Amino acid sequence: MKFGIKFRLVTLALVVALMGALIALATLNSRQQAAELRAGLSQVDSESFRIADQFRDSMRELNNTMLRYGIGHEPELRQEFLDASQKLDLWIDEQKPRLKTPHELEILQQIDTIYNDYLSVAKELQIKIQASGSQSVPLAEFVPIRAQSQRLMDLGQALAKAHYQSRDQLAARANQILTQFRWLTLGSLGLLFVFGVALAGVVYRDMIAPLRVQLGESRALAERHEKLASLGMLAAGVAHEIRNPLTAIKAALFIQQKKFQPGSQERADVKIVEREILRLERIVNDFLQFAGPSEPKPSTIPADLLLLEVQQFFSPQFAAADIQLVLEASAPMRIHVDAAQIKQVLINLVQNAADAIGRNGKVTLRARHDRKRLANGETDVVILEVADTGKGISSEVQKRLFDPFFTTKDTGTGLGLPIASGIVQKHGGLLQYQTQVNYGTTFGIVLPQATA
Repeated sequence: MKFGIKFRLVTLALVVALMGALIALATLNSRQQAAELRAGLSQVDSESFRIADQFRDSMRELNNTMLRYGIGHEPELRQEFLDASQKLDLWIDEQKPRLKTPHELEILQQIDTIYNDYLSVAKELQIKIQASGSQSVPLAEFVPIRAQSQRLMDLGQALAKAHYQSRDQLAARANQILTQFRWLTLGSLGLLFVFGVALAGVVYRDMIAPLRVQLGESRALAERHEKLASLGMLAAGVAHEIRNPLTAIKAALFIQQKKFQPGSQERADVKIVEREILRLERIVNDFLQFAGPSEPKPSTIPADLLLLEVQQFFSPQFAAADIQLVLEASAPMRIHVDAAQIKQVLINLVQNAADAIGRNGKVTLRARHDRKRLANGETDVVILEVADTGKGISSEVQKRLFDPFFTTKDTGTGLGLPIASGIVQKHGGLLQYQTQVNYGTTFGIVLPQATA
């Protein structure tokens, strides 16, 4: 082999080896710096954001305890407030060494100062509550403590924003690292221009292959939606065809049962058949409602009216199972809904809560105000909540909770929650839930608040 060819081959090999070493070094360096950034972000998340959330939750509990004490005048509630407020005061002092940025420490110091003012106002309010005897304290007396509480909640929000600012600083550092890596890559590509085949392989591996995977996932999702739509149409057709024979069988059974004496075996068999026919009718109605839900006919009603009706409906049944059904008091709010449809959703959620408890538990109904982003943007909303002390929902079940025809009950159709979600969406709202295994689940019907 000629010297010139050998020289070119050796030079080419050295260039390839050098470029490979540079790229390998840049990759290792980037991985190390990325790991450091991930550790920094995890540290900020685990400390700052947790502190802000825990503080706001503790303040809400304190305010609720004080309000309940003002209404009920129960000494236990007053002692509960004192214990919780002292615990929160100690907790604030314990968080100072855990924060990482001066801005967060400054906000926490402001929280500590204003919290002392909050305790002073709370002490004055407690004196007024004790002086009022058994009479309810006017809501106007709660204005000062609400003002102090709002200041603290705003500072809690500011602490969360400071957390995001810390994340932004780490993100800026990440951008700087990416910029350096970009220039190094461009320089390497200039020398590796002749190795187009290798570059094409890298492009295929890093860009085209992931896109093909995403395309495959999108196709699978589209096919699943198409199957669900076809299944809904099929279910509607079958349900329509089944309904008429069921009606005829039910009428014939009604005529035949008159021929049998009460208490006879034949009469008992007729009752079993009648019960199963009713169950089939319920399944057929669920199929029809899932396939073609009716349009709501809304009217403006008080938010807690439906909760009160549901409580009155289920109370005798729950009392037999030693389940408490509690309706919490709420501020006056109004919603513009189809009362029958939303009541159907509430009945489904309350029944699910009772099934999750079994016996000896508690189901709480409440209506509360919030601001959330719905289909038409961020707006004032009313959340109708159904909270239970049941066994919670496992992570495996959560993945398929709203899938049609998926159920964990022996006699369920798996259409209750999909139908409920569809009804709420037709009202411009959404159905949300929070759950913890062995502690319970809270479902919330989020609806736009009606203006006066």
